[in-house]
Amino acid sequence: MSLEIVNECPACGNQIFTNYITCQDYLVSNQQFQIQQCSTCTLLLTNPRPDVVSIGHYYKSQDYISHTDGNTGLIDQLYRTVRTYTLRQKVNLIDEVNKGKGSMLDVGCGTGSFLEQCQAAGWEVSGVEPDPDAQAIAEKRLQKHIKENVHQIEVRPPFDVITMWHVLEHIPLVNESLKQIHSLLRPGGTLIIAVPNCQSWDAEHYMKWWAAYDVPRHLYHFSPTTLRKLVEKNGFNEVGRRPMLFDSFYIAMLSTKNRDGKTNYAESVINGLKSNFHARRTGNYSSLTYVFQRQ
Repeated sequence: MSLEIVNECPACGNQIFTNYITCQDYLVSNQQFQIQQCSTCTLLLTNPRPDVVSIGHYYKSQDYISHTDGNTGLIDQLYRTVRTYTLRQKVNLIDEVNKGKGSMLDVGCGTGSFLEQCQAAGWEVSGVEPDPDAQAIAEKRLQKHIKENVHQIEVRPPFDVITMWHVLEHIPLVNESLKQIHSLLRPGGTLIIAVPNCQSWDAEHYMKWWAAYDVPRHLYHFSPTTLRKLVEKNGFNEVGRRPMLFDSFYIAMLSTKNRDGKTNYAESVINGLKSNFHARRTGNYSSLTYVFQRQ
């Protein structure tokens, strides 16, 4: 597998990085990957990282839930049970920010579950998904063609809402993609981005075992400050932020499995509660949903 080195911070342009933490790929390769920190804006990034030709190899696992529709274990089943509830929350959110129905694009739509809910709720939906297996499932589910990346999307008139649920951290050319997303949104339209928070209590607790580092699939590891800096430089203003309360429990389950080789469910519940409790004071929930408005 070929690796590439990132020489410039995508958020601030700085070219000096320091080593932050070394993490293992527990899902596919068992390789070690270095996470570095920008010395200016503190953005964390996996560096070096697999190049665009090699990265697909690191997604080839039946345990990679967002690309499959199976129920192969207890964690998968819990994930899908919670997802049924959170999908309704997501549809309610786009209804709220748009003040009604409209047209929307989901970037990294996986097998199309969220788009299916939006479509049923009255939205005109479009999707982007690079994984061909997930793309095929989404197309069958929605009876729509799903593009491979945002640069293949041409829409007139522009979208009212674009969503990225745990996707931005996977995109290599992140500024180019955000610029394209900006061009696809109407002025005043809404971009919704959900990402893990590397400043959460569970990130600090589990350290190199924290499952949301998920190297090398996660190329960037955002804090609220660095995420806002990156997105706002591409023509957006942050107008809201919401916690993803279930993520602390799910990430704790995966993190205990990384550390011990098996899931510690009791610890995961306790630490999920601890993370959310600490975040009530700091705002640093395990994952956050950010609402941006196009300038």
